[in-house]
Amino acid sequence: MVDHFSGYLDDVRSGMTIVVTPLLIAADIPGREVREIGEIFSSRGDMRDYIRALEQELILAKAKTEKMAALTAENNRLRDLLGSAAKLQDTVLVAELIIVDPDPEKHEVIIDKGSGDGVFVGQPLLDARGLMGQVISVSLFTSRVMLISDQAHSVPVHVSRSNLRLIAQGTGAMHQLELMHVQDTADIRIGDLLVSSGLGNRFPVGYPVGIVEKVEHDPGRPFAVVRAVPSALLDRSRHVLLVFTEERLARVPGVRRSGSGG
Repeated sequence: MVDHFSGYLDDVRSGMTIVVTPLLIAADIPGREVREIGEIFSSRGDMRDYIRALEQELILAKAKTEKMAALTAENNRLRDLLGSAAKLQDTVLVAELIIVDPDPEKHEVIIDKGSGDGVFVGQPLLDARGLMGQVISVSLFTSRVMLISDQAHSVPVHVSRSNLRLIAQGTGAMHQLELMHVQDTADIRIGDLLVSSGLGNRFPVGYPVGIVEKVEHDPGRPFAVVRAVPSALLDRSRHVLLVFTEERLARVPGVRRSGSGG
């Protein structure tokens, strides 16, 4: 009570405060550091979770972007294919590749159209750029197609520039055809366009088959070595065209089709 009314101990109290305050601060340091460290670890953990969430969102965004790009490319390819179909004089049916034969010795694919759609053995197959091959077997819902690059496949062609008639043979390499028995003096050049000649009544006339990429003359050999790159994207095209001639359509009046004549 004396201290409260007289202030007699104020100086003593001030002195004690000066002495005790550093001790209290020192005593509180470990607890405060523990709290701060806990906050740091907590914020770092939150930051890691946040970064992880952002990385996942980035991966998802990239996947969506890639999917959109793939869909855009697919739409462009379909547009090109349908544009090609509109230019053809023959009736066509759009089909899709569903299986590629894994045997490296065979260049064959399965498409999702069969006899129920009017598909027949020997029927030509095209993509937006040119001749791909021909149907070699048919079931009700699917068909097997041999590509023009298969070693067992050949197609009569002529050189668009000079009208020279030749046979384009598959080599077993996806991007290469070989022209058979080309006379060393034949009028053929690098860059010449090869189109189907229609001989043999297997392929319609005038479809692009390939572009000549090599002409090699050897005085010691009776024939020149001539190779071409297929016009069709044999290892990339997914949607394709099956060609129906008017004669064939007359035999299958119920065929379901689309394109220039359907």
